[in-house]
Amino acid sequence: MKKLKLVVSDFHLGKGTRLPNGSLNPLEDFHHDHRFKEFLDYYSTGTYADTEIELILNGDILNLIQIDYHGHYPVIITEAVSIAKLGSIIKGHPIFFEALRDFLKHPRHSLTYVIGNHDQEMLWKGARDLFEKAVGRETTWKNIYHQVDGVHVEHGHQYETANRVDPTRLFLTEGLPEPILNLPWGTLFTVQFLIKLKLSRPAVDKVRPFKQMIWWHFVHDTWTTLMHSIRLISYFISTRFSKNRYRQTSLNTTFKLLWEASVFPDLSDAAKRILRTPEIHTVVFGHSHVYRHVPVGDEKQYLNTGTWTDMVSLDLETFARRTRLTYVRVEYSDANSKPVPLLRHWIGRIPLEDDALGI
Repeated sequence: MKKLKLVVSDFHLGKGTRLPNGSLNPLEDFHHDHRFKEFLDYYSTGTYADTEIELILNGDILNLIQIDYHGHYPVIITEAVSIAKLGSIIKGHPIFFEALRDFLKHPRHSLTYVIGNHDQEMLWKGARDLFEKAVGRETTWKNIYHQVDGVHVEHGHQYETANRVDPTRLFLTEGLPEPILNLPWGTLFTVQFLIKLKLSRPAVDKVRPFKQMIWWHFVHDTWTTLMHSIRLISYFISTRFSKNRYRQTSLNTTFKLLWEASVFPDLSDAAKRILRTPEIHTVVFGHSHVYRHVPVGDEKQYLNTGTWTDMVSLDLETFARRTRLTYVRVEYSDANSKPVPLLRHWIGRIPLEDDALGI
């Protein structure tokens, strides 16, 4: 096999499993640095030693929205703030970035980065420059999607009210001393509400559907749930009547946001709309954290790469389905052939001892 594309998403790298004082980091979601290194090593040796490979990082690889800046979690995100936050991720995951550097030393390997909602800060040139310095190679950057040989690769957050960004207004400049990111409501909610909750209940964003988890907490963690419910209601009211026009949320949008937060985001309808384009035969999304293979007609398909973080489902269809290290492999039998995208599960060969992390 002389040509290959590998698509992964939703790693959510934070500042590392351990904090400087040695305690576990409750905001760290990615604990598979060694397995990712093994994954890239496998596709760089043996049968694949001379293969042309494009590695596509399809959004939310970096969990920048949950990284503090000098002990605070700002919603005013300048380029300097993003560079500092990215630096702490690079420092916290040396094996991950070493693996990328080693992979990209191969002359026939390349890297494409499609930006998601958790790593929106990679829109800054300074952040991109620092990332490229860390991986030792120039990277192809895509703000929304990447299309190649009939395969449409996109993170998927643009199809949710909470996380949709305005591609024509990525930065805010009016009346400001320097540009800042134009953050969607979902990012503001995460920074201003969810992070504080996650520090005391680290599993809060790892269980879906959200509404079923809320009912469970009302029964088993009543007092804490009541307190945070009051905070949540107060937060929604504050966004409705914010003094900043670009932070306001309409009542209709608020109801949409509440509904979307209660279920796994289903991106299959969006994928089917894209597949109406004659030259597109495969859509690859991430974002939902649920790996999927959905045939569309006889010759088209929707694939979701899932996530490499821990997730637990309370939904009957996917009940107790823990995360697998899933990815999409796009195979070419020869230079002129139609690519064949496959949803795969990386198992690995190295038994590891690591921290026994509860969820």
